Amino acid sequence: MRFRILSVLLALIATPLFAADHAHHGKPLEQRQAIRLNAEEKAHIHTEMRLFLAVSQKIVAAVAGNDMKRVAEAAREGGMAAAHDVPANLRKKLPLEFKKLGHATHMGFDDLARDADSLGDANHALKQLGQVMGNCVSCHALYRIETSKR
Repeated sequence: MRFRILSVLLALIATPLFAADHAHHGKPLEQRQAIRLNAEEKAHIHTEMRLFLAVSQKIVAAVAGNDMKRVAEAAREGGMAAAHDVPANLRKKLPLEFKKLGHATHMGFDDLARDADSLGDANHALKQLGQVMGNCVSCHALYRIETSKR
C-alpha cells in the first residue's frame, strides 16, 4: 500500500516538472513568470529549494521505514525555524505569491512534524507531504529564475 502511495505521489510530482508545453516545430513555449535575480540571490533561492527537496526525501525514507520519530525530525528541518533570512533587496524582487508559497511550505513542514509526533500515522504524513509538495509544483509551474548581471 505504501509503495503504491509513494509511486502515485512521485508520478504526480514529476509529471508537471518534466512536461513541456510545445508550440509549432517542437519548440518549448515558456509561460512561467521570470524572476530576475543576481547570482547571489539566485543561490539563496536555490538553497531553499534544495532544502525542501532534501527534507521531502528524508520524510519518504522515514515513512518507508515506519519511523515516525525520523519523519518528525526531518519535517522540522524544513519548518519555519529553517526559514533563512531573506535579504531586503531580494525580498523586494520576489512576487507576493512566490513568498506565500515559500511560507506555506515551511508552515506545512511544521504541521507535518507536529502531526507525526502526535498522531504517528504514516499515511497522514504522506498526505501532508503531498500537500506541501503541491506548493513546490505550483511554484515551479508559475515561476522561473533568470540570472541578471546586477
